[in-house]
Amino acid sequence: MSTQGTIKRYTLLIEKINFGTYPPFKELKDFLEEHGFSISPRTLQRDIEQIRGEFGVEIVYNRGRNGYYIDKENSINMDSFIKFLEIVGTGEIIAESLREGKEVLDFISFESEGSLRGIENLRTLVLAVKNKRKVSFTHENYWKGTKKQVVICPYHLKEYQSRWYVFGSLDGTNTFRTFGLDRITELKTLAVKFKPETKPNPTRFFDEVVGLTYSGTKVEEVHIRIYPPQDKYVQSLPLHSTQKVIKTDKEGIEVTLNVRLNHELVQKILTLGDSAKVLKPKALVENMVEILDGMRGMYN
Repeated sequence: MSTQGTIKRYTLLIEKINFGTYPPFKELKDFLEEHGFSISPRTLQRDIEQIRGEFGVEIVYNRGRNGYYIDKENSINMDSFIKFLEIVGTGEIIAESLREGKEVLDFISFESEGSLRGIENLRTLVLAVKNKRKVSFTHENYWKGTKKQVVICPYHLKEYQSRWYVFGSLDGTNTFRTFGLDRITELKTLAVKFKPETKPNPTRFFDEVVGLTYSGTKVEEVHIRIYPPQDKYVQSLPLHSTQKVIKTDKEGIEVTLNVRLNHELVQKILTLGDSAKVLKPKALVENMVEILDGMRGMYN
């Protein structure tokens, strides 16, 4: 079976088990068959073991409930895993389409070639994070127009708006920074290992933010009124994983986010234009008013 088929099976299994009803083995097999995958019990068992062993999603059998569940405390980030499956599945779809003829590329558009800059460093950094090895590189600061040699303990890799970033602590300090791969050159993996900080776990910083800026503010409950037609888009593509719809009426929806206030959150709200209105907290409302007043002044 194609990689695309395998990825689709993995996605369906995660979807079924993650629902929280402790499905037994036969129910999982029947669920896959309903979606066009007629596989042997041995293949299903191998899928479960692959998801657990290769991807770190702890699918556990509960004898008392006679079914399976996902041990989320001991699993990798589920959102990241599902996103990974989507990326791999998309790549396989395109690859299979190209086998039908290279003219298929005439029907496909990509955002820009700039988003791929620095992607060649991704594998080196993944291995450095996995093996807890320090790395050195030259980093270009776009704001200051300067270049600087940097040594970091890499903890995490993050994709945001089609660009990749490495997150880590500056060597010899507890100061954490995020560096865009598109601004990194002369990357080297050093022989020196490091012991990662775990309390608090720095890799969880991004769970509480939109984008990349994670420090300097506390987690707050943000209320936003979304008007049509953007309300449908925001429901299908949430502003953040904590998004909840708390009110629906003819004027649209009201959502809440539990996040740290930062630049990327403001930018994301601004992309909704006059279809979004921040209701609280007060500091964010005042920030939005200040930005909009400044923008209005630019055009007067």
